[in-house]
Amino acid sequence: MSTGTQGKVTAGDISNDDNVNGTSAQNSSTGLCSVRHGLALLLHLCNFIIFTQFMSLSIAMPAMVNNTVPPSPPNTSTEGSLDNWNETLPGFRAVAPRYDWSPEIQGLLLSTFHLGAFLASIPSGYLAGKFTAKCLVGAALFVSSVLNLFIPLAAKAGVVLLSVLRIVQGVAEVMILTSQYLIWVKWAPPLEMNQLITIAISGLWLGSLTALLAGGFLCETLGWPSAFYVFGGIGCACSGLWFSLVYDDPTEHPFISAGERDYIVRSLAQQDCPPGQSLPVKAMIRSLPLWSILVTQFTAHWYFHVLMAFLPMYISSVLQVGLQDSGYLSALLLGVGFVFIVLGGLLADFLLSRKILTLLAIRKLFTAVGVLVPSLFSVLLSWVSSSFGTAVAFLGLCMATSSFCQSGALVNFMDIAPRYTCFLKGLSVVFANLSGVIAPTVSGFFIGQDPETGWRNIFLLSAAVNICGLVFYLVFSQAEVQDWAREQTFTHL
Repeated sequence: MSTGTQGKVTAGDISNDDNVNGTSAQNSSTGLCSVRHGLALLLHLCNFIIFTQFMSLSIAMPAMVNNTVPPSPPNTSTEGSLDNWNETLPGFRAVAPRYDWSPEIQGLLLSTFHLGAFLASIPSGYLAGKFTAKCLVGAALFVSSVLNLFIPLAAKAGVVLLSVLRIVQGVAEVMILTSQYLIWVKWAPPLEMNQLITIAISGLWLGSLTALLAGGFLCETLGWPSAFYVFGGIGCACSGLWFSLVYDDPTEHPFISAGERDYIVRSLAQQDCPPGQSLPVKAMIRSLPLWSILVTQFTAHWYFHVLMAFLPMYISSVLQVGLQDSGYLSALLLGVGFVFIVLGGLLADFLLSRKILTLLAIRKLFTAVGVLVPSLFSVLLSWVSSSFGTAVAFLGLCMATSSFCQSGALVNFMDIAPRYTCFLKGLSVVFANLSGVIAPTVSGFFIGQDPETGWRNIFLLSAAVNICGLVFYLVFSQAEVQDWAREQTFTHL
């Protein structure tokens, strides 16, 4: 989420650099108590917060819209009335307003966050290369958290204001997702980059899990506004921690040990990857290694978005699990993904530091595992759905192995163009969001046409899309800095 991390240090450079390996051994005693790992945990918390805020409206929507209430008279506002504060939803002990929003309005409100994220993807990646990560991440987190606190009031004021708030939150989220990579330009030693990034990114998975479990509990016990207040309040507190504890450069950090500071500086000494002041657009368009990454961003996220959108429905309708238990099981499967995304980063760094595999081999292997295994087991789901235990095991394998892509193609842009990492991350978010629009739409069409065979068609199509992207990636991917990213090319946007 910024301009470069792995820089010009490729697997070959690392293998031939006894200095870097020596300092790595020296620093092994620091372990997870290091400042850089503390920074990864702070970013983990930031990602955790933005995803709980993203999912807050989805979790609270059933409580905000009371389908048991008779339709309002024509002259009644669809935004609820003050009297609603004195009514209690069936099954809810807390009082909260209710709104007569149609399914179309609900869908619009839920999509506004994605609209903001989509519109801001490339501009945020470009801006992230112009400012410091401390400023961008902290400011975006603070803005999103404050807006989260005002969502209950915005809902009362009207659909338009609520939509505007969610769009701005989407912009803030994508700013955090792109600009956080800028931190690792000066903080991530090449042999630890995968684990640091996956520790940070795993916050998205943990945020989804927590929103499913805690969000529903808060809505039921304290009323749906509490979900926005709690997650927004935590975000405000975290933004204060961020500005207090984070420094863009390890040489400026007041609490870092001399040993860790020297280790990081020596490890990154060869990289020389300052942010580019201009974008080599023509060279980027002609770069097949870059296109292989972008295509894989689209295809790998296709399967991810299908799971995120339809996993609870699949568990409920196909496996015949009750609604509440379906939520718990979905959270459990997300927990599996959360654990394995971190383990994947640790394994990738282990293979690289021990010179077992080259960097390119690691990227290809982890991408292949993250595509082939989920594709195989998701297709087999259609034939084992009658066995609850087997189906859940297959879903767990799908969630666990699909997370390996994070240490594969999904971070490969940092290898080939560290100078333009911020911009390329923003560009990759566009492709990921594009699959997020198309995949659920197509999947919903299949289910609507034939519920019995719809799930089989969904998994077959997801596997086909995923494997096509994998083949393209295996053929054209590279892991060394490209010529257009090594030298400044003055082709402006």
